[in-house]
Amino acid sequence: MPDPVRVSFLGGLGDIGRNCATIEVENRLMLLDCGQMFPDETAPGVDSILPDFAHLRANAERIEGCVVTHGHEDHIGALPHALREFEFPIYGSEFTLDMVRRKLDEHGLMHRTDLVPVADNERRRIGPFDCEFLPVTHSIPQGLITAFHTPQGVVLHSSDFKLDLSPVDGRVTDLARIGAISATEGIRLLLADSTNAESPGHSASESAIGPVLQAIMQARPDQRIIVASFASHIHRVRQIVETAVATGRVVATLGLSMRRNLQLAREHGLLDLPDHLLVDVEELDRFEPGRVCIVSTGSQGEERSALNLLATGQARWFDISPDDTVILSSHPIPGNEAGVGRMVNDLVRRGAEVIGSGQVDVHTSGHGKRSELSTFHQVVRPEYFVPVHGEFRHLVAHAELAEELGMPDDNVIVCQDGDSVVLDDDGLSRGRAVGGRYIHVQGHTGLVEADQLSERRILGSQGFVAMVVSVDEASRRIVEGPRLISRGWIDSGEHEDLIAEGENEVAQALERVLSDPEQFIDTATLERVIRRAIGRYVNNTTRRRPMIVPSVSVIPS
Repeated sequence: MPDPVRVSFLGGLGDIGRNCATIEVENRLMLLDCGQMFPDETAPGVDSILPDFAHLRANAERIEGCVVTHGHEDHIGALPHALREFEFPIYGSEFTLDMVRRKLDEHGLMHRTDLVPVADNERRRIGPFDCEFLPVTHSIPQGLITAFHTPQGVVLHSSDFKLDLSPVDGRVTDLARIGAISATEGIRLLLADSTNAESPGHSASESAIGPVLQAIMQARPDQRIIVASFASHIHRVRQIVETAVATGRVVATLGLSMRRNLQLAREHGLLDLPDHLLVDVEELDRFEPGRVCIVSTGSQGEERSALNLLATGQARWFDISPDDTVILSSHPIPGNEAGVGRMVNDLVRRGAEVIGSGQVDVHTSGHGKRSELSTFHQVVRPEYFVPVHGEFRHLVAHAELAEELGMPDDNVIVCQDGDSVVLDDDGLSRGRAVGGRYIHVQGHTGLVEADQLSERRILGSQGFVAMVVSVDEASRRIVEGPRLISRGWIDSGEHEDLIAEGENEVAQALERVLSDPEQFIDTATLERVIRRAIGRYVNNTTRRRPMIVPSVSVIPS
């Protein structure tokens, strides 16, 4: 009887980000992507949210390697964190591995891995894993679909994909090979991108964006053009650069990641830009505005991004003026709308014209919409299906689509982070939980625990109230304080009466305890009394719940 195959989901199911799964064959484990998610305002001070590596820790000796499907941060961003704990080789396309290499070099971790390039349509055995790598179209070059030929049949992972018949680089999703596998071996289990499962129709081709950009630039011959996009969206950056050159402009970059990725694309022959047309942003004063195109990061309104610094007048390179047209060549990621809106307002206040995807078609998604997903399913014809990559509503919408196309609902399993599925002779079933909690990181290695996050949220929204007091142990008397210190709760200059009343409430509560000779007094006891007294007072008088920070000094007898 063939061994069962287990797929475990460590991240990426329920949110856009931290994509990471494992597939287990013959007691060995292969990582499938290892990405991070960037935090929103609910995680103050956090730099990155990682997959839950608990399953990897429990099976570290069984890790065979990691297949990275493409170079987006939500698929490779957690690799430095994983390689600090584990050692394994990484398999991917040449371009993807170069992005991984630069990331690992920054962290000094290249000695913890080997980077093994794989080619389009290559079939390679990695331990017990029989892997076939197929080209797929996405918003970054050299993405890969992976077909795992396992003892339980083919497990196909779509990666992030769209069905673009005229991609910028001419590299289309290999539906022909997928159809051939389906017609011969059959595809037992499909894991497929669900990002746009709710969106009807078909995504526009990436190559349709170039003519739109060219029309904008040609209509503004005296304007400096600033185009903001994701630095990893090499196909978009290529079209921006080609359009700039075609309209007689030099090109400069803003943002470290944009500069690095543009150079990487040039090295791989993915972008043709002569040296004399690539200029440093510090040299732009030498050119008339109409001869300049700047490719910038910051399309999502990130606080410290290059474009936001320009919008708020904090940039050291140049100032935004009425000579500028800013093109936001992206859609706001859900949750970023307010930040993008503020940035647009700031740019307009400084005189710039701002053009976004809501006005003209300067962006298209790298993820297939509902019609493309339908076509993909009809080519794959899987026996079983687990939707992946998306918020929970996207996963459900994708599951419903599969059922509409005729797949029995018993053959579709909607999973979340921490779930696993087992493929065996009897079919596909749910497996044991593997842990899917959020791992919050500040800096390179500093884990931020849940109680710390809770404290930061309270501090950010409600402020804090500290109460300082000293008590003499022998006489059981207050010798200093109570003194209330507050930040972010009330304006102490305008509400001295509230502060005085709060101090009085705490004094009375302490006196009741200190006057009871049977009551043992120590720091912990007195802090508890203070926290209850001032917390009740603050809530009753202001209906707010700031963080309460008691500071008690017990002077020993």
